[in-house]
Formats: sequence, C-alpha cells, structure tokens
Amino acid sequence: MSSFRAGFRFLSISVLLLCVSMPVFAAEPSTDVLEEVVVTATKTPVPVSQLTSAVEVIKGEELEQKKIRTVIEALRLAQGVTVTQTGGPGTLAAVGIRGASNAQTLVVMDGVILNSPTAGLFDFGNLTTDNIERIEILRGAQSMLWGSDAMGGVINIITKKGAGMPTASTFVEYGSFVTLREGAQVSGTKGPLDLSASVTQWDANGFSAVNYKRGATERDGLHNFQASARAGLALPGDGRLDANVRWWKSRFDIDSAFGSTALDVVGSKTLDHRFMVSGSYDQPITSWWSHKLTLARDRQFTFNLTGGIQRNLATNVVSAPFGAGGNTNLETLNHRVESQHTFQIAKPLLLTAGYQFREGVGDSPSFSATSRSKVISSHAGFADIHATILDRILFTGGVRNDSYNVVGSATTYRVTGGYLLKEAGTKFRGSYATGFRAPTINDLFHPDGSNPNLKPEKSRSMDIGVDQKFHEDKLLLSGGYFWNRFQELIQLDAAFIPQNVGNALTHGWELGMQYRVLQNLDLRGQYTYTLTRNLDNGNRLARRPVDQASIGLSYQPISQLRVSLDYRFVGGRVNDAANAQRMLSYDVVNVSATYDVTKQWQVFGRIENLFDKDYEEVLFFGTPSRSVFAGVKFTY
Repeated sequence: MSSFRAGFRFLSISVLLLCVSMPVFAAEPSTDVLEEVVVTATKTPVPVSQLTSAVEVIKGEELEQKKIRTVIEALRLAQGVTVTQTGGPGTLAAVGIRGASNAQTLVVMDGVILNSPTAGLFDFGNLTTDNIERIEILRGAQSMLWGSDAMGGVINIITKKGAGMPTASTFVEYGSFVTLREGAQVSGTKGPLDLSASVTQWDANGFSAVNYKRGATERDGLHNFQASARAGLALPGDGRLDANVRWWKSRFDIDSAFGSTALDVVGSKTLDHRFMVSGSYDQPITSWWSHKLTLARDRQFTFNLTGGIQRNLATNVVSAPFGAGGNTNLETLNHRVESQHTFQIAKPLLLTAGYQFREGVGDSPSFSATSRSKVISSHAGFADIHATILDRILFTGGVRNDSYNVVGSATTYRVTGGYLLKEAGTKFRGSYATGFRAPTINDLFHPDGSNPNLKPEKSRSMDIGVDQKFHEDKLLLSGGYFWNRFQELIQLDAAFIPQNVGNALTHGWELGMQYRVLQNLDLRGQYTYTLTRNLDNGNRLARRPVDQASIGLSYQPISQLRVSLDYRFVGGRVNDAANAQRMLSYDVVNVSATYDVTKQWQVFGRIENLFDKDYEEVLFFGTPSRSVFAGVKFTY
C-alpha cells in the first residue's frame, strides 16, 4: 500500500501542475537552445538526444540558484539514488544507485577515482558544491568503461572551467545550528588561459549526530575548510591542457550506534584531510583521430579520536568507549593513469579504445609491520564503438579486461541500443551489461579479519526505457524498467571473515519529468520504485526504500528574484540485514530564494525541512529540524 500511495501522490501532484500549466504554455514563443552534451556515458561528448543510457545531469547553475551546500544534498533529489548519512554535516554520507550498495557506485571527480581502496565506498560528508560545474549520474552497470566499483552506476563530478571576463565574488552566510559560511571565487579567461578557483570555510555547532530526540545532549560541531581550482590552457590544433586541484581539511564530532544501541559519545571526533590533483592533455592528431591522457592522484589522511565517555541512550548508563583515549590513523592513496584514443572511422561510427592503470594503497600506523602499506593495482584495456545510422538507429557496444595483482582478472562487456522517432519526439533505449567489483584492501589484508582468496563480485544489469518530448521540446517525460543481478557478493561469515557467498536481486521502475512551463518557470520531478531481495534468505536489502520521489519548482517572477521549492519523499525501508528494524517513510520540503539588489549585490536565504518533519535516514542518527539560513554575496 505504501508503494501505491507514494506513486499516486507523485503522479497526482505532477498531473495537477501540468494541467494548471498547459493553457499558459501554448502562448509561449519557442526559443533555440543548444543541445546538452554528456561525457560520462561513453567517455566522449555525446548529445543527450543520442544517449542510450539512463543519465541525469545536475548543473552548477542549479546548485547556485538553490544555494545547495554539499553534493550529498543535491544527490538526495536525483533519480534512483539512495542517500544515507549518520548525522549532520561532515558525518559519513554514502549513496547507492538502483538498489546497489554504496561500494558498488563509482565516484569520479575530474578524472580522480574517489572510492576508498580500504572501505570501497566514497564518503560524501565533506564534499561541498563550491566550484562545481556539473554532476553526471549514470545509472546501471558501467564496468566496461569505468572498471571496478561501477556495478550500480557512476557519479562523475566536474569542476567549473573559467569563462568570460575575469570576475571575483565573495559571500557570507549565517543560520541555524550556529552555522557560519564564508568564501570567495575567481573565474575568467585571458588569452589562451582560463581559471576558476574558490575557497570556503564552514563552521557549525549545536547538531547532535545521534538524534537529540532520543535523548542525546552533546552538541557535535563541524569545521570544514575547502579550496578548489581548475586551470586550462588552449593549445594549437585544438589541443588543451587541464589541471585540477581540490583540498579540504575537515574536523567533525561523531556519535555511534550498533544493533539496537545508540551512544552519545563525548569527545569523539574525526579529522579528515584530502588532496586531489589531476591533469589531462587532449589533442587531436588528425581530423579523425584524437588522444587524451589523464593523470590523477587522491591522498586522504583520516585521524579518529575515540572520546572520553559515552552514554547509552536506552539505559542512561555512562561508560568509557572501546579503546577510550586511543586513536586510529589511516592514509589512503588512489592513482589513475588513462590513455584514450578516439577514432571517427566514418560519419556514423566512432571508436574509443584505451588503457588504464589504477592503484590503491592503504596504510595505518596502528597495524603491525606485516599488515601495513598494502597495495591493489590493475591494468585494463577497453574498446567501445558508438554508431548512429540514418540519424535514427543508435548503438554502442564494448568490452574491457581488468587484470589485478592480487585477485586475477575480470572481463566485462556492455551493449546499448536506441531508436529515434524524430517526427513524434520519441526515443526508445535499452542496455545490457556485466559488472564487477574487486575486493578492497580491508577484505584482503585487514589484520582483524580478511580473506586473501576472495574473488571479485559480479553483476548483470539491463534496462529499457522511452523518452518522449512534447510542446516544442519543452516537456520531457521518461519512463523505464531496470533489473540487476548480483553474485558472489563479499559478506562476513560467523567468524567475521569475508567470503564470496552473497546473491541479490534489484529491479524496479523509473519515471521522470522536465517541463519548461514558461520562460521563467521550470518544473522537474521523478519517481523510483525499487524492489530488492537477498536471494539467500529472501530478506529485503538494508536501507533501500521501495519508493522515492522528488518534485522541484523554480520560478523567476521578476529578473532580480528567483524562488525554488523542492519536495522529497522516501518510503519505508529496513535498517538491518535481518529486517528486524523497520523505518517509516518521510517527506521533506526545502525552499530557497535569491534577490539581486544590484548587479553586484545579492541577498539569499533558504529554509530546510520547512514543515519540521521528524525523520531518520539511518536508525538512531539525527537529521536537521526546521533550519533557516541567510546570506549576502558581492560580485566584482
């Protein structure tokens, strides 16, 4: 019943808004808009109309208009993406796509692979939206192009490129939970050079990681300093050099929970230092052959303090945390080198072939000498073709082989197809792919429980869908079905030793809508229905809601004022693998507005959780109550 109610609610609101808008729409004159291009789906720029994969793009302009602070906040509104965070800003935040696990979603930023070589997932808790140009979300198994960790999909984050006359801006924001944010940005071009750079500082206090409504009293704080830059150089012959840097230094307080126990921990905190750097050289060699070389490195240092005392929120018993007074250090490195060649064999046929080297390193001083500085590396070769026949028939197909130093090799492939019925504004699309995820350093080498004989996890994935345009392409409706089968999943046995024993299935439906109601009024919505099953015991997979929906409205009544409203619904789910901890559905509304007082001065504000809903993404951990923020921005 909850699935029906959620779907009915989403469709009812969407239909109502469409019906109200239709009479006005007919009088709006048409405008010519350059077609959007996506890179992630093929590793080459492809117009959206020719894509045969399920892709969503979140633009930097939207992030700026809504004053969205973190990437995880933006992903909460995306199609088929499940977000879980263990508390307020800074705390562990991870995502899964189409029911896949957090570690089965590959996260890439400017060519840098961000998934931890030790834990497998990427923690979004400290990644802000500053200086981000776009976020491309590619759903479905993508190991053929992207390798390990892409069984569920890929999230590709791209930093802004400097453009236009040099400009500089600065802002300050204050709000709930004693939140203070300030920052500055410069952007522009000068001859063949372009630059976009930003620096921000974010402090907050007064938010408890474990839900304060369960009795937590300690205020958990956050300090986040972040800097980002992208510099480019245009070369003769349409060549280009790009250099990207992002660095953050974050400190945040944490609490803990396990099983049915929630602990309010005093003095427990994490220090997270991360430095990402990448460079690319893109150069056409002939009129039909081009080459791109990418070098990338990610270094993360994490320092955890256990805290002095903890209080059990159920019993009020005060005790010392496990390992009280101690701390743990962990350093990880990600290295990636990729050489990609693109051949335009004929007008309708594009061939992409390449080589990738990937290396992950994990080291902790708390481990013994024999357990320190472990390395997992791989060499991969891939080839992919993209064909467009008669401007109607679309096809992609490719194969890849990854060879690892410790777990053997894995071969994956992917085929997609589509058909454009231009006269009706219709596109049919479908795909079938295989995927894999290599064991992590923790799986293979952790001194407290590991298995050096593990094999990669495997998957099969398919989807079919249709995209339909109406009213001079101002209304886009999309719908589709997806299916994923996971095998040899790595799970802990009774002795806490990882084994290749898991099997799971996820499948469901996706509905999406984008509507340019007026030149100054945009409407966007999505609904995702996901069924998950552990095929070994019949249970649902933990923390995967059956229903998810979001509706976003952006309105600019006058040139100086823009108002945005976002509604988000997350359905019922289970918190644990045994399905003993059931969690209720919830919905949240956020509102934001910006007003340009002059060409240089802007004031802005937003209200998060407008109706003060009480909910948890992860059992026992808190989420913000109604929160109000306001600020001012100056541009020179």
